[in-house]
Amino acid sequence: MRSLKQMFQYLVLALLLPALFLGYSLYKLGVVNEQLAQVNLDRYTSYLLADELRQSSDDLTRLARTYVVSGNPEWEKQYFEILDIRNGKKPRPKQYEKIYWDFRAVGQDPNRGSDAAVPLQDLMKQAGFTEAEFAKLKEAQGNSDDLVNTETVAMNLVKGQLADGKGGFTLKGEPDLAKAREMMHDKNYHAFKAKIMKPVDQFLSLVDERTAGAVAHAVEQKNLWYRLLVGSIVFLLVVAITFLAAIVRVLMGRFGADPLAVRHAVEAVRAGDLSADIPVRLGDTSSVMAALSGMREQLSKVVSDVRQGSHAVALASKEIAQGNMDLSNRTEDQASALEKTASHMNELGAQVKQNASSSYQANELAQNASKVATQGGEVVAQVVETMKGINDASRKISDIIGVIDGIAFQTNILALNAAVEAARAGEQGRGFAVVASEVRALAGRSAEAAKQIKLLISTSVERVEQGTHLVDSAGSTMTEVVTAIQRVTTIMSEISTATSEQAERVAQVGQAVTLMDQSTQQNSALVEQMAAAATSLNTQASDLVQVVEGFKLSSRS
Repeated sequence: MRSLKQMFQYLVLALLLPALFLGYSLYKLGVVNEQLAQVNLDRYTSYLLADELRQSSDDLTRLARTYVVSGNPEWEKQYFEILDIRNGKKPRPKQYEKIYWDFRAVGQDPNRGSDAAVPLQDLMKQAGFTEAEFAKLKEAQGNSDDLVNTETVAMNLVKGQLADGKGGFTLKGEPDLAKAREMMHDKNYHAFKAKIMKPVDQFLSLVDERTAGAVAHAVEQKNLWYRLLVGSIVFLLVVAITFLAAIVRVLMGRFGADPLAVRHAVEAVRAGDLSADIPVRLGDTSSVMAALSGMREQLSKVVSDVRQGSHAVALASKEIAQGNMDLSNRTEDQASALEKTASHMNELGAQVKQNASSSYQANELAQNASKVATQGGEVVAQVVETMKGINDASRKISDIIGVIDGIAFQTNILALNAAVEAARAGEQGRGFAVVASEVRALAGRSAEAAKQIKLLISTSVERVEQGTHLVDSAGSTMTEVVTAIQRVTTIMSEISTATSEQAERVAQVGQAVTLMDQSTQQNSALVEQMAAAATSLNTQASDLVQVVEGFKLSSRS
C-alpha cells in the first residue's frame, strides 16, 4: 500500500502541469489585456492628434474672422500663438486637448503649465501612424497652412498692409475691412475648410479600420485564453477531487474504522479505562485501531507491573526514611559536641591572641624605650660636644681678654708719655695733656674691666669643665641604659614571636575543629535531606500507587 507521502507526491505531480498551464494562461491573458489597452490608447491618441489639427484650424478661423470684424490686435496675437504652438515654436500647454482658447478669449488663463515645444507633425510621427495615415494628416495640415495664408492676407488688409510679392506685407494702403470680411466668409474660404477636413475624415477612417482590427484580434485572443484558463481550473478541480477521494479511502484503511470510533477508543485510553476491548477487523495488523488495541494490552501489563512495584517501593522507602531519621539524630548529637569543642577552641584562641597582642605591645613599648634611650644618649653626646665647644670658646675669650689687658696697659704707658711731653710743651701742650689724662683714665678703666671679665671667664671655664665631666658621666650612664633596654627588647621580641606562633597553632587547631564541625553539620544536613528524600519517595510511591489504582484493568490482568 502506498504511503500518504507518495500519494501527495503523485497529487502534486498530477497538478503541476495543469497549474503551470494555468499560470501561463494567466500570463497570456495579462499580455492580451495590455495589448488591448495599448491599442485603445493608440486609438485614443490618434483621435486626439487629429482632433487637435481640426480644432486648431477651427480656432484659427474663429480668431481670424473675429479680428477682421473687430480689428482688435489681441485676436491676431492669439491667432499666431496657435500657429507657433502647432509648428513647435512655442511650448505646448499641458492638457492641450481640453478647452483652452475659449478661456483665453475671455481673459481666463487655464494656467496648467507647459510642456516642451514640439511640432504637431513630430507628435504624429511618434504616434506610430502608418504611411497612409500620416500622409492624410500631412495633407490636412498643408491645406490648413494654405488657408493660413488667406487668413493672413485678410488680417493685413484690416491694417492696410498689402502683399509685396516676396512673402511679406510691406506695402502700405488703405484698410479694406469689407474685402477682408468677404475673404473670410465667401465660398472659397468654406471650400478651403472642406479641403482641410476631408483628409482628416479619411485619416479617422483609416485609423478606425486599423485599430478596430487590432481591437478585434486582441478581444479574440483574450476570449481564447480566458476559455483555456477556465478549462485549466476545471481540470485542476477534477484531478484534486479524484485524488482527495483516494486519500480518504486510504485514510479510512489506515484508521481501521470510522474516525469517530477511533476517537472514542483514544478517549477511553486517555481516561485510563483499559478494560474495554478495541474492535479490530479480521486480519488488520497495520491500522490505527490495531495499534491502539496493542497499546491497550501493553499498557495493561505495564500498569499491573507498576502497581506491584510501587507497593514494594513504598515499603522500602518507608524503612529507608526511618533509618535516616535515626542516623540524623546521632549525627546531630555529634555535631553538637563538635560545636562545643569548637567554641572552647575559639575562646582559647582568643586568649592566646590577646596574650600575643599584649606581648606585641610590650615589645613595641620596649622598642620605643630603646629608641628614646638611644636618642637620649645621642642628645647627651651632643651636650658633651657643646660643652667642649663652650670650654674652648671660654679659653679663647680669656686669651682675648689678656690681649685687651695688654692693650690697656700699653695705652696707659702711651698716655703717661703723652702727659710728660705735654708738660714739657708748657702752655701749648695743655689741651693735649687733658686728652692724654682722659685716655689714661679710660685705659685704666679698661684694664680694670678686663680683669673683672677675666675673673668671670675663669670662673665660667671652671664650671664648664665641671659640667663637661658631669655630662660625660651622664653619657656613660645613658649608654648602659640603652644597652639594658636593647636586651629587654630582644627578650620581649622573642616572647612575642613565640606567643604569635602559639596563637597560629591554636587558630589552626580551632579551624580544624571548625571544619570538622561544618563537615558534621553538612553530614547532618545531608542525612536530613536523605530522610526528606526518603519521605518524599514514600509519598510519591503512595501517590504512584493511587495513580495506578486509577487505571481500570480487565479481570485477566
